[in-house]
Parts: sequence; C-alpha cells; structure tokens
Amino acid sequence: MWDSVFRSFRPGLTSSEADLARAEAELGFPLPQSYRSFARECGAGRVGGHLRIFTPVPVEAADLSSRAHLISHGVALALDGLRDGDSDEPHRFTIEGDADAELMERACFFGQTERGDFLFFDVTPGFPEYDIWVLCADLETVHFGGADLAAFLRGLQGLEILHILGDGEGPLPATFEGDDAAALEQLGALAS
Repeated sequence: MWDSVFRSFRPGLTSSEADLARAEAELGFPLPQSYRSFARECGAGRVGGHLRIFTPVPVEAADLSSRAHLISHGVALALDGLRDGDSDEPHRFTIEGDADAELMERACFFGQTERGDFLFFDVTPGFPEYDIWVLCADLETVHFGGADLAAFLRGLQGLEILHILGDGEGPLPATFEGDDAAALEQLGALAS
C-alpha cells in the first residue's frame, strides 16, 4: 500500500504487534488501521522531508505514546499561557471543515511538521479509522487533513496541501526516509 503513496521509500524502525498493543493500552483506544499498517511497514521517519510521524517504538524520542502525551501537555501549557489572566473563557480554535466543538478534546497527537504544526487523530470510538487534523503552529487554526493516513499523505503531495497545512506550503515530495534506532536515539539526545 505505501509504495503507492511514496515514490522513494526507505523504511525506518518498524513497530511490532507488541509495540502496537502497548501503545493501544497506554493510550486507551485502538489505533486506526491505516496508521497500524504504516507503523508496521514504514516505521519511524520523515515524510517529504517536512514532517515526522511518531510510531510505537522502543525509543522514547520517537515513540507514539510518549510524544502524544508530551505534545498534549505542551499544547495545554501554551494555551494556558495565552489565556487572559482573569478569564475563565476557554481557548477558541478556528476549525476549518466539518467538526464539532469537542474535536480538540478527542485529539491524539501523532506527528509534527518542521514549522511546528501538530498532526492528530480525532479519536472517535467505534470506527476503524479516525479523521486526521492539523493544529497549526499558531495553536488556533485547525485544518482537516484526511479520512485516513494514506489520504492525508497523498493530499500533502498535491495542491490539497494548501487546505491541509495552509498558505505558504508547496506540495511535498512523495518520499519517506525512515530512521533506525541509532538515528532515533540521536534525535532524542539532541532534543534534551
């Protein structure tokens, strides 16, 4: 399936069934089928040289569960910092597309772009796939990304990228450059 999405493809550290089961237990919901396939076949790495997708791997710097919690906590702290001092008013997101007000409460972050946008699943119980959305680096704008991971990644390779990531982004190359365990460990060392 992924060879139809990427013209240039080098897998990274892939997820085992045990890794996927661990992530599902830690996160508390089943992972979508397209993402499970991606984690098993592609693994950890960068798409189009612009975005990193976190997968269940035994390296904390790239592990889905660790990164999902870290990003969620970081976004919450940033939103607290943006709040007016005395206001109890919740942060308002500008959501483009068809979504309800509780979208951000169901978010599970699983990736990040070079410019600081965050990719997330809309975790809706009872569905084999979750819609993919993008929280832009401004922490206000939310764009619809796709109905599954393959649709999202194909959209980034064409003009749909303007709707997914916003103005200023051209289509991404159809490439996946995987990272092995050593590269992921080095990434973690650089981040700390």
